[in-house]
Amino acid sequence: MVKISLYAVATAIALATNVDAFVGPSPSVKSSSLHMSAYPTSAEDILWTPSWKTGERDEVNGALGKYCEDLYSVTRRKTRTVTCGPIKFGSDHPIVRQTMATTDTANVDASIEQIIRCADKGFDLVRITVQGKREANAAAKIREGLFKKGYDIPLCADMHFQPVVAQLVADAVEKIRINPGNFADGRKDFEEKVYESEADYVKEREYLAEAFIPLVQKCKELNRCMRIGTNHGSLSSRVLSYYGDTPRGMVESAIEFADICRSQDYHNFVFSMKASNPLVMVQSYRLLASEMYRLDWDYPLHLGVTEAGEGEDGRMKSAVGIGTLLADGLGDTVRVSLTEDPEFEYEPCNRLSEMSEARLAATNPDSAARQAAVKKYADTRDITAYSRRTGVLPEKTEEDKVDVSLFLNPNGSVLSSVVPKMLSQDSAPYLYKELGFKTAVGMPFKDIATSDSIFMRTLPAVDDANARTALRRMMEVGTGVIVPAEELTKNPLENAVALMSLTEAAEANGQVSHYKQVLNVFIVIQLLICTSFIFSFPMVPFASRLRSMVQKTMILLQK
Repeated sequence: MVKISLYAVATAIALATNVDAFVGPSPSVKSSSLHMSAYPTSAEDILWTPSWKTGERDEVNGALGKYCEDLYSVTRRKTRTVTCGPIKFGSDHPIVRQTMATTDTANVDASIEQIIRCADKGFDLVRITVQGKREANAAAKIREGLFKKGYDIPLCADMHFQPVVAQLVADAVEKIRINPGNFADGRKDFEEKVYESEADYVKEREYLAEAFIPLVQKCKELNRCMRIGTNHGSLSSRVLSYYGDTPRGMVESAIEFADICRSQDYHNFVFSMKASNPLVMVQSYRLLASEMYRLDWDYPLHLGVTEAGEGEDGRMKSAVGIGTLLADGLGDTVRVSLTEDPEFEYEPCNRLSEMSEARLAATNPDSAARQAAVKKYADTRDITAYSRRTGVLPEKTEEDKVDVSLFLNPNGSVLSSVVPKMLSQDSAPYLYKELGFKTAVGMPFKDIATSDSIFMRTLPAVDDANARTALRRMMEVGTGVIVPAEELTKNPLENAVALMSLTEAAEANGQVSHYKQVLNVFIVIQLLICTSFIFSFPMVPFASRLRSMVQKTMILLQK
């Protein structure tokens, strides 16, 4: 059991009875050191959130429940309003679009010019990096320069490892972003810590409170905004040793810092749970939202995928992570993190925000009608744990003319779209290179970076010898060729993968008409849940085998 001081107990009783828990001058009086000293000044006096690991949180606050307002309609999670200069975060306000400057903050003129371009593009907020006192002083000049040019777009200082500098820059900017993993707890000694008990772990909260409370007091005094931004790639060694490299560790790290803010009666902050892996990112945000529901917290969420990349890859990763959470009704501000100039982040950022707002059931009757038509279902996902989906990949049998086990990869499959003209005699060598094949004397060989399978909506003509040869060479080294079943019926290709829906496969009794005499055909059955199961079997004698597999699949889906 965690030790709780008498001060913390008295605070809890005062809060429960709606009595002012802290002593100090009235709100109309400017904050002073006397007022601030009335709040907890040490970890021992802070009312910490009950421990999750010991089960105390379940006992005090009940079990985890929902992570969003409604599973069947897009409904924004109700949050408080957080003020950041002229803008506001929260469910009662539009989603805030933001970005991050890429200039050297110490280069004041260049930073001002880039921030103005971002503001003109449509961004509501720009974050700048502050590594030390030089950048903190530059931030003040940037803020002043923007005001002189008529721009009041708020600035956020991105802080790491510098608690004292964070207090200095709070005088200049409207928002401070702190990373719980390295603000005060970033000591990377690369030694595995072993905590024998919860008490051993919480002992180290003292230096967290000592480093963080002064900044909280400064932000409260100046009415600055703050983001408690946990990052999956920079968890402290302390948290890593106790919770592991997990979404749970990210959430618990953020809750500790939020407890310190709340101990000072400071609530003008938002959370973020960023990761470069969209799956980890989504899981972390959902877990945090679920924890806030049971703790009765209503702080806004900042959404983003860390280091998403550039081009289509960066935009797709951001769309997967951010879009999923916006569809849950989670998220009050968005940043699409691309390794490009910040102005180029606006289109994907704005588009995601617009799509989210257009799908809100409360304000869009058409969206509400579509969402109401979704059949009710039981959500069996466990948002408290992160694990990879498991399944059985196809295996090569003696009858198979090609090695079907190479068509997919257990660590994640890469499928590339190909059109017939890419298979011409002149184009084929370039296609091999683009697909990641190694070549020798013009012949392709599969490598670790090669696409596992290719998808062709239409096949080259049967009499197109060059194109058919290029396909055969890729198939001989283990590349799958996936083609719609209807196309294969008209334009056959031996050992191809027939693409069809689950319904079509069941209705056809596992047969593709043209292939009744072909020894091996492979069918990809696409399920509505966007997951694919791949079956390999001889077609004619095993129609009953397909029906059995389909029946088992349907049973799994019903469960």
